[in-house]
Amino acid sequence: MVEDRVRVVIAEDSVLLREGLTRLLTDRGHDVVAGVGDAQALLKVIAELAAENALPDVVVADVRMPPTHTDEGVRAAVRLRRDHPELGVLVLSQYVEEQYATELLAGSSRGVGYLLKDRVAEVREFVDAVVRVARGGTALDPEVVAQLLGRSRKQDVLAGLTPREREVLGLMAEGRTNSAIARQLVVSDGAVEKHVSNIFLKLGLSPSDGDHRRVLAVLTHLRS
Repeated sequence: MVEDRVRVVIAEDSVLLREGLTRLLTDRGHDVVAGVGDAQALLKVIAELAAENALPDVVVADVRMPPTHTDEGVRAAVRLRRDHPELGVLVLSQYVEEQYATELLAGSSRGVGYLLKDRVAEVREFVDAVVRVARGGTALDPEVVAQLLGRSRKQDVLAGLTPREREVLGLMAEGRTNSAIARQLVVSDGAVEKHVSNIFLKLGLSPSDGDHRRVLAVLTHLRS
């Protein structure tokens, strides 16, 4: 049995992609309890599972789904986050759509993710993201983070950070641990810890135990 085994519902109107995601996850020991092709079907199946006290750990949903292929998926995701705060929601999008990302991230950052569909090809990272969101973590596509950081810079929110601190902040917002950031930047763990402490000091954020809470604090600040 997989140590981080999670129960997943997939909402994707492309049958090929839906079946591909199902196979990808089940091959790695996870349980895909339902697969649907539109937002209304997603809301219905979640309601049915909740009534049976069998809510999944995470929903993986396309941002755009029938009938209009505009924002049905993200609207359903936002509703599910409101109705079932304990349910992780990971949305997939063809492009970075900042409005949708911002709406999805409004409120708590717990158990939320926004990835570009291209990331699915990076199988290990995609599956890790699904599990992380299912466990209450955050998974943001680097492109989404770049846009959020760019918007924040325009608002002078990050004006006090050095270029290296901004780089560290971007990696933190992607959900990376201090050790992972150190490997990415080819620096010591201690150097990263110092950068993180400086970031929180400059942004007026109180450090808390664990990387996860620090990431949530950073994301909350970026959305303000």
